[in-house]
Amino acid sequence: MATDGPTPLERFIRGIIPENPVYRQLLGMCPTLAVTANMKAAMTMSGAVLFVLFCANVITCLIRKLLKPHLRILVFTLTIATFVTIADRFLAAYVYAMSKELGPYVPLIIVNCIIICRCEVCASKQGLGAAAADAVGQSIGFALALASIATVREILGSGSWFGYSLFWMEDTPAESARWAIMGQPPGAFITLGILLGLAMWIGRAWSKRRKRAPA
Repeated sequence: MATDGPTPLERFIRGIIPENPVYRQLLGMCPTLAVTANMKAAMTMSGAVLFVLFCANVITCLIRKLLKPHLRILVFTLTIATFVTIADRFLAAYVYAMSKELGPYVPLIIVNCIIICRCEVCASKQGLGAAAADAVGQSIGFALALASIATVREILGSGSWFGYSLFWMEDTPAESARWAIMGQPPGAFITLGILLGLAMWIGRAWSKRRKRAPA
């Protein structure tokens, strides 16, 4: 029997903002920094993570009664690796250019702390509904984080969004419309640091406001 815990709706909502994997839990930093130079790569990675996390959570939930404490991490890893392989081969077969652009970062989903964490915290302890809702919520939260970073980096680095030139930059000389560092690793760290600080500031301001609100 599943242990008591948050309801599926609570799991879903928590994953988007209150327990956002990037801005709140600081998980999945490798793909967050590596694949956010443009929106297409960021959203492709988000889709792969959604597929793997959802499938891994569901399978882990279904076999949770069979898991032995000393083998659970191994089982989680093997389960995740199975679905990562499916996602990687799918991208290579149908979206080859994007598969080449993402390079080794799709296979590295196997060791993504977000997925292992959700298998351990939720899927192995709660029912199927909570596990599925948790996977979707966390995936949406991850996608929003990647989208926010990729939007800043692509606009400032390339003067485009999703590969489309922005209308107010069409008449601007190409070089002057780009901040080259934003397409490079330092730009990822700068953008993540600024947005992470902004997210923390907003979170604290919201908490103070709730405390001051009359009961």
